[in-house]
Amino acid sequence: MKGSLAGVRVLDLSRILAGPTCTQLLGDLGADVIKVERPGHGDDTRRWGPPFVKKADGTDSDESAYYLCANRNKRSIAVDFRSGEGSALIRRMAKKCHVLVENYRTGSLEKYGLGYEDLRDEAPHLVYCSISGFGRTGPRKDQPGYDFLAQAMAGTMSLTGEPAGEPVKVGVGIGDVMCGMYATSAVLAALRHAERTGEGQHVDLALYDATVAWLINAATNTLVSGNAPKRYGNAHPNIVPYQVFETSDGHVVIAVGNDGQFQALCAALGEALHEDERFLTNADRLRHRDALIAAIVAVTKTRTTDDWIDALVAAGVPCGPVNDLPAVFDEPQTKARGMVISMAHAYGEVKLLGNPLNLSATPVRYRRPPPLRGEHTNEVLKELGETSSAIEKWRRDGVVE
Repeated sequence: MKGSLAGVRVLDLSRILAGPTCTQLLGDLGADVIKVERPGHGDDTRRWGPPFVKKADGTDSDESAYYLCANRNKRSIAVDFRSGEGSALIRRMAKKCHVLVENYRTGSLEKYGLGYEDLRDEAPHLVYCSISGFGRTGPRKDQPGYDFLAQAMAGTMSLTGEPAGEPVKVGVGIGDVMCGMYATSAVLAALRHAERTGEGQHVDLALYDATVAWLINAATNTLVSGNAPKRYGNAHPNIVPYQVFETSDGHVVIAVGNDGQFQALCAALGEALHEDERFLTNADRLRHRDALIAAIVAVTKTRTTDDWIDALVAAGVPCGPVNDLPAVFDEPQTKARGMVISMAHAYGEVKLLGNPLNLSATPVRYRRPPPLRGEHTNEVLKELGETSSAIEKWRRDGVVE
């Protein structure tokens, strides 16, 4: 069974996380993704370890766990597009692809004749997606950007952390990941347009913009009120009770989203808090947050986390444990939903995160493990019409690897 994007060829000039997240998702959906890497170097994340994949003899390989997270369902070719022959080769490849994704600093690829304007006339059908720190316009357009910087400048860190503590970033590169997902949506929309009209287009996506965009309700709270949100730690600015609560042996998350769930929580706690005029509605509970939380904690501390989860699930109250990652992967729900997969890699079996998309007619397929640098150079270039003799000459000249 073919994927939704079978027949779509993607030229992937991206590295690190935002771009590779986009192109991995396109690959999971069936696209043929050709990852272009620099000879002798490759994607920077290949060296972002430990941990590294182990070889058969137990020693570390040069493939980091970080690299594995965003590079399956791709073929790798190593081409030095900084050389004249290499850039010409990439231009020829672009003509035979439907999508090009790159995340170089604004203006970098233009130096090698590989910018959107350089390719538009030669490949008018091409969807050209540029991901950069700050986009193609604005006073910071020429500056580099990383997820940490985006989380700081776009406000995420002002929302994250304890009220009296310092600003804290999210523990994973969520700005990069969300940027990659926005890029995927844009590419799919542009492909639909190209299908109808034969006309490609330029997608200009900024890590900063994407990080601002996923501020969602925190942003609209500020836009409506004019006030900067406070940090609430694990609590919620608009809903109470909706946070972590201490138990006799750890913690439990209780997420009450409406008055009915609050009444069910009170019944499970054995407390008539829902009858207290201070706590009748969510607005009341917000005004009297501290008193309500103190009353709930006084009860939750008397029993274990497992006891409370059993009682609250039975009462229909949204709740759950605070899992570390090994516990996440042992969680029956994780296994039932196929969120951990195994793939045969050049260095042996590797475990990866599964894709959460479940499509009934065109399901995600895990066709290729994350490739070694330049693993498919000969295969891909021959498919695209290059001769063996030309490829070998380029290899001797350092144009390809």
